[in-house]
Amino acid sequence: MNFPVHNKRKSNIYLENTTFHRDVGRTLRAVPPSAALRGTNSGRTQISYTGFLMAAIGLALLLFSADFMVRGAVGIARRLGLSPLIIGLTVVAIGTSAPELVTTMTATLEGAPDLALGNVIGSNLANMLLILGIAALIQPVACAPHVIARDGSMVLIATILFVAIALTGVFAFWHGIALLAALALYLIVTYRAERQSEAESLHAKEVEEVSGVPERTVIAAVFLLGGLIGTVIGAKLLVDGGVTVAESLGVSKTVIGLTLVAIGTSLPELAIVVVASMRGHGDVALGNVLGSNIFNLLGITGAVAVVSPLAVSPTLLEFDIWLLLGVTVLLIPLMLTGGRLGRREGTLLVLLYAGFLAFQIESVRALIL
Repeated sequence: MNFPVHNKRKSNIYLENTTFHRDVGRTLRAVPPSAALRGTNSGRTQISYTGFLMAAIGLALLLFSADFMVRGAVGIARRLGLSPLIIGLTVVAIGTSAPELVTTMTATLEGAPDLALGNVIGSNLANMLLILGIAALIQPVACAPHVIARDGSMVLIATILFVAIALTGVFAFWHGIALLAALALYLIVTYRAERQSEAESLHAKEVEEVSGVPERTVIAAVFLLGGLIGTVIGAKLLVDGGVTVAESLGVSKTVIGLTLVAIGTSLPELAIVVVASMRGHGDVALGNVLGSNIFNLLGITGAVAVVSPLAVSPTLLEFDIWLLLGVTVLLIPLMLTGGRLGRREGTLLVLLYAGFLAFQIESVRALIL
């Protein structure tokens, strides 16, 4: 039987649509749900090696400059006659968190809030699992009861506050003010608690771990200014490179912030913690990690939210903020076990971080292969 022409055309359209939907169905079934949350690409991709190179150069410049900035700031603070406790609470704490602060601010202003928040969460996870785990493997980390009671509790409170605000979907201006106010209150309480015995203060001891501090004011000022400029340029290159890599792989900027950027910006803390552990100053290592997490959650997120609203991606709400809360809760009883973090606890922490990275890498691999 000969069908009319218009019926043949309808038949062809039906066959094409059937084939299209079957192919789409196969593609969707091939991508795991976790990968679908963390990217948009289901086919083969062309990796941007230029983006990786840009990010690597930016990271190196960022870390090198931040180190010089801390040295210069400590040198000037000493010349001004500030006590080691004040220097440790402010200059060293802010200086070692400068890579996260500048990177997060740059990412937000360039329209990449996913990378910005991913960096904050990823840095805290790296601090608690990777950096503290490595410190415990080098030398058991002493966990003084008063440090756990004050700093450990503050990390937990800050994390709960961070998660509660994240669940609203955006870090707005007033959220930023609240976070900064909480940080100021913590600094005041810490200062009043430690000024009575400043020689035993963890924050004062952190200043001793900063080496190569210039004695002359002019040189210290050059270190500070040059380090600040280099930090800004390095953060710009790191963010642009990270965004380029994310776009070339077809994955969300959140993944890049949680892994590549977070690990990179946490290296200053890693350097201080490793040196402190090798010198037998495990208490300084613990104080640095806890203090860095508090600054990341309250100071960095708060400062960025005041400048520009931070929208929270569904990916972070689905998994990563709950992982952050879970790891923080887990860390408290680990610190209370025997009053220290031994090699067994250190191994557990490092393995947990390896599992977290494996999950992120598998999500990316499912998208690019």
